[in-house]
Amino acid sequence: MVRKLKYHEQKLLKKVDFISWKADNNLREVKVLKKYHVQKREDYTKYNKLCRSIRELARKIKEIDPKHPFRTECSAQLLEKLYLMGLIPTRWDLSLAEKVTASGFCRRRLPVVMVRNKMSETIKSATKFIEQGHVRIGPELVKDPALLVTRNLEDFVTWVDNSKIKKHVLEYSGLRDDFLFDQ
Repeated sequence: MVRKLKYHEQKLLKKVDFISWKADNNLREVKVLKKYHVQKREDYTKYNKLCRSIRELARKIKEIDPKHPFRTECSAQLLEKLYLMGLIPTRWDLSLAEKVTASGFCRRRLPVVMVRNKMSETIKSATKFIEQGHVRIGPELVKDPALLVTRNLEDFVTWVDNSKIKKHVLEYSGLRDDFLFDQ
């Protein structure tokens, strides 16, 4: 049973309709945040802003005369950058730059790359490993799960040398060398 509203409460809630309220159109956003385990909503909004600016840049490049050398140079630079980031599959078509999405950026995050490389089963556990300091890229220890991994760096994602997880994986596969870990 709900109590009767007091006079000042009725006045405050007079213009509020709880039955047909305007919903936020963020279903897609919430779905992507959950799927890729993005912890900060600001990261997703940054990815959206980047995508918007990439699409605008691609549109502006398309407006330039196709035979002009500046257009070919700019489109080549843009496509090369997007390809190396892993946001587009090939370097040959400028229309791919207009299809870059925030999900593409989310797919390049370190936890997702770890799952793709079979270093972890789930994105959530990969995020936990990164935050605990078990992962490195090249010689650098990484503790930020929001790090975007380029195509070049993808091969250098490994476990830290003194990580318990690395010891366990090597022991399971029969490759553990006691001399390296007992120092």
